[in-house]
Amino acid sequence: MSAPFEVHRTIAEINEKIRQGKAVVLNASEMTSLVRKEGKVKAARQVDVVTTGTFSPMCSSGLLFNIGQQPPTIKTSKVWLNGVPCYAGLAAVDSYLGVTEPTEEDPLNKVYPGQFKYGGGHVIEDLVKGKRVHLKAEAYGTDCYPRKAIEKNVSLTELRNAILFNPRNCYQNYNCAINRTDKLKYTYMGPLKSNIGNANYATAGELSPLLNDPYFKTIGLGTRIFLGGGIGYVIGEGTQHVPDPQRNERGVPMSASGTLMVKGDLKGMSARYLRGVSIVGYGCSLAVGLGIPIPILNEEMAWFTGVADEDIQVPVVDYGEDYPNGYPSKYGHVSFSDLKKGVITVEGKDVPTTPLTSYTLSLEVAEELKRWIQEGRFLLTEAQEPIPAR
Repeated sequence: MSAPFEVHRTIAEINEKIRQGKAVVLNASEMTSLVRKEGKVKAARQVDVVTTGTFSPMCSSGLLFNIGQQPPTIKTSKVWLNGVPCYAGLAAVDSYLGVTEPTEEDPLNKVYPGQFKYGGGHVIEDLVKGKRVHLKAEAYGTDCYPRKAIEKNVSLTELRNAILFNPRNCYQNYNCAINRTDKLKYTYMGPLKSNIGNANYATAGELSPLLNDPYFKTIGLGTRIFLGGGIGYVIGEGTQHVPDPQRNERGVPMSASGTLMVKGDLKGMSARYLRGVSIVGYGCSLAVGLGIPIPILNEEMAWFTGVADEDIQVPVVDYGEDYPNGYPSKYGHVSFSDLKKGVITVEGKDVPTTPLTSYTLSLEVAEELKRWIQEGRFLLTEAQEPIPAR
């Protein structure tokens, strides 16, 4: 049975056009302008693929790596990369490095307890830059794995496997953080001044991947994506994936809502799109560039990809008291377009806003993915399992 739409195309048909160099590809902002001007049906007839992008700190990220074996063999029980502890409770020489894990000897922490200059995200950036990092591993020794220690400098190319494996990336929407208390608060959303002295926000607005396919109609297990400057894949819903039933006509949720679990080969990635970050008073993380192509299968997908910054309502949350105590937002919502202007009004007060997401690099991700598709270097994939949207 054919779809109940005037426009109907398949991913296979789009891929054939990509191979022939005939696919029409727009970034999400360009598509927003086209849908406004021509409407969803005409836009769907003209466009095959819309590219999205975001570049933002994504704390639930990390590196799954294997250091390889050399005689005598070892089963590591403790592992460090540049002094950052890794989780080694896996088989033999497999380990996982989390981006928020700080180095045990961080000089900043010695001067300012609780603050860290270098962590797992910085190790990943150093590896992608081609730098050698210090590997130290300890083991208890067994008959089949007799070695008890190893220490050497290694590069990314020398690791047997290096997989960027991120349990929770690409939030569908997110909070605008304020602080109503009379004390400065240090949070993962950055420092928040007392008495609503500033407002920090995240996501890339109309460029955001999951706001352009809000019901996960094309994104699922096996979706090929741009990840860290290389090729990655969606491997399912991310942790804390809780679709918000409250949505507007474009499907935009009123809260953080959906997330993705993703993976990709670190050896094919770029340090331009993977950067270690230190957030004052909170700790370390990794800024990740992530882009998803949205196939325009019909006018419904054209409508969703026509989402504009003014369509996106972001919840205002007090991180001084409400957030740590688990209370919902009591301060309403603000449009993403207002956040981008640099000032919003909260309780009658003009408050300056600051983004954690780089809009410039988010657009660059979408443009780079667009170029890959136009050059025939990137084909779309069919989702093998859906991600729950409600």
